[in-house]
Amino acid sequence: MEETTKLAQEAWEWMVPQALEYGTNIVGALVILLIGLWIAGRLSNWVRSSLSRFERIDSTLKPLFASMVRYLVVIITVIAILNQFGVQTASIIAVLGAAGLAIGLSLQGTLQNIAAGIMLLILRPFKVGDFVDAGPVSATVDEIGLFTTQFTTVDGIYVSCPNSNLWNSKITNYSRNGQRRMDLVVGISYEDDIGKALEILNGLMEKDDRVLKDPAPQTMVTTLGDSSVNITMRFWAKSADFWALKWDMTRWSKEKIEEGGLSIPFPQRDVHMIAAKADA
Repeated sequence: MEETTKLAQEAWEWMVPQALEYGTNIVGALVILLIGLWIAGRLSNWVRSSLSRFERIDSTLKPLFASMVRYLVVIITVIAILNQFGVQTASIIAVLGAAGLAIGLSLQGTLQNIAAGIMLLILRPFKVGDFVDAGPVSATVDEIGLFTTQFTTVDGIYVSCPNSNLWNSKITNYSRNGQRRMDLVVGISYEDDIGKALEILNGLMEKDDRVLKDPAPQTMVTTLGDSSVNITMRFWAKSADFWALKWDMTRWSKEKIEEGGLSIPFPQRDVHMIAAKADA
């Protein structure tokens, strides 16, 4: 009986310090967990609100960056909790690093598209609704994603292009600037009155409200072609009016030139026949 009581007392004396130690570790782990989750939430909200002040950063990236910060803090918190229980976290970090490297190498192409997508969303060389010429694509932008960008061509064809192809190529955005210059070449015959042609074309530009007054429209003789004297109509218009104005001006310039008694020649060649002398 005395021996049993002695063993129970020894067990109790061993368990109490152990329980206190593990209890302290558990309480410490809970405190670390609560503080870590609180910091993760606050940092996530701070990142989201801070990025909202920058108009150039796309709304797609704001929750992405906020989530990345949140999960990073959560990972650090978990490592701190494991360290609280005496787990060697250095080996865990090494394993995570090796796993991250392996995943990165296997998803190299995908990660390139993600990085390119983030850069496109941050720098925004184009936005949804713009007509662009980028790499292999000449179309209107429908959606900018982290992996691919979707387009619709002028003939209604859907195109999905990897972001890395777009980022590594020259991008021409026809919709970004509010104004565009148009050069329209009109040819007249060598026998026609150049001054009258200039007057007709100038009047045509002055009467159309879509032609901007500043910069002022111009007409100039640019080339002396094989079959015509080429006059260039140079004027500026809003980007939204560009194509409709180009088509109208092309038609009206022909009609007004002909109404003014001038002509728009087509390529022609004069052939001179020289009769061969008969042999004596």
